[in-house]
Amino acid sequence: MADARIGTRSLLALLGDWRLPASGPSYLALFDRIRLLVLDGRIAVDTRLPAERDLAQALGVSRTMVSAAYRELRDAGYTQSVRGSGSVTRLPGRAPVGGHDISGDFIDFSKATLPAYPGLFAATQDALSDYPAALTTSGLDPFGELVLREAVAARYTERGLPTSVEQVMITIGAQHAIFLLARVLLGRGDRAVAELPSYPHAYEALKAAGARLVPVTVAAAGTSDDGMHGWDAAGLSQAFARTSPALAYLMPDFHNPTGESMPAELREQVLSDAARQGTLVIADETSGELDIDRAGSFLPFAAYGDAATAGSAIMIGSVGKTVWSGLRVGWIRAEPAIIRKLAGARFAGDLGTPVLEQLVVARLLRDFEPVLALRSAQLREGRDTVIRMLGERFPDWRVPRVDGGLATWVNLGAPISSQLALAARSRGVLITAGPRFGLDGAFERFIRIPIGYQLGELERGLDALAESSGSLAHAPVPPAELFADVV
Repeated sequence: MADARIGTRSLLALLGDWRLPASGPSYLALFDRIRLLVLDGRIAVDTRLPAERDLAQALGVSRTMVSAAYRELRDAGYTQSVRGSGSVTRLPGRAPVGGHDISGDFIDFSKATLPAYPGLFAATQDALSDYPAALTTSGLDPFGELVLREAVAARYTERGLPTSVEQVMITIGAQHAIFLLARVLLGRGDRAVAELPSYPHAYEALKAAGARLVPVTVAAAGTSDDGMHGWDAAGLSQAFARTSPALAYLMPDFHNPTGESMPAELREQVLSDAARQGTLVIADETSGELDIDRAGSFLPFAAYGDAATAGSAIMIGSVGKTVWSGLRVGWIRAEPAIIRKLAGARFAGDLGTPVLEQLVVARLLRDFEPVLALRSAQLREGRDTVIRMLGERFPDWRVPRVDGGLATWVNLGAPISSQLALAARSRGVLITAGPRFGLDGAFERFIRIPIGYQLGELERGLDALAESSGSLAHAPVPPAELFADVV
């Protein structure tokens, strides 16, 4: 039997207005929306869907229509009929794009990444000279290779935060760090502050640890009707004071997906509020050094605390955004007692980070400025290109001019994000609908556009988006108040 299930009310919130645009049979529209929810992870694999009769009653449609939609899902490989569980979500062997195998020619805008750093291969070759010495050890160290811990500590110190190796643990990328921290530091039922919108897999890690999420809004500049942008500072302070969370997960630099950066005074306030409530703050800084032209200089998050508050900060970093997403090496910077606690719990889930990759990253961190200079130039060109192209193709969209990071969070002007993502998929473009970055169906008016792709890929992808948007243009748009609960 499936252990997970989604209730009828929860599914309704995710479905939104699944019948927009009204093109084709209703059962196919419902099939398409549930398919997208499975593809982008809003409904997890191996989740039991509501019974046909219950969903039909909630939607106000015939059971025959829901049965037809479920049959399409089953025939396409997105569900399986399981005795005692009804319809349980699955993924096909390869998720199709418009009925075609995704191994073909398609643009994947669902990943905000950069091409591999050109010097990575040479750094890997150089690291091989360090490998013989490593081969004399077991290769199993939950703290990580000393040479890399020293390099990470030195990098923090160079950036204005004195750090010792006892404060550093090497992980298998940033996502592993988030999952490990959530598993070790959260108990079932604990509250955890999380930004809204945010990185979807962080939500998943916090929920998997049993946390009850306390959302705090972040708005991208130029996308809200009231002109506000950045963090809801008052709401953030109130979240700490009212809920006494065990943990907070924040992205203070080039926030994903909005691109916002937290002001220095708010960083200080967060650490003060956290220390007062006994809350640990995870600052995800994986994109923190992807600066294009941000005004002012920013330090690592813990540097904004004093002797009484800095210990509340736990920082996550990695080379997945700066060097290559396939180089799965990250790190945690925290107080030594927390690092020891994490190391003690780690063997239940993994036996350490691959050694050769650690040696490669240690080499790169010794001279990291050329990496960052190249990335800044690439992202500047990508950002300016995306702004220009979106302005030409979608003059009504609100496109923030981000000053760093890997994407821009675009206001579409109408609650069409999921429909647009589905239409784009049929034209060979994978793009994540806005609600994937929210909770309970929020952000149908938004979509994340990556800025790290090369010119040809951007042109092809945005042209396909324009065609997809055009296919929605003649559909009736419901009144805005219908979507007030999700924008």
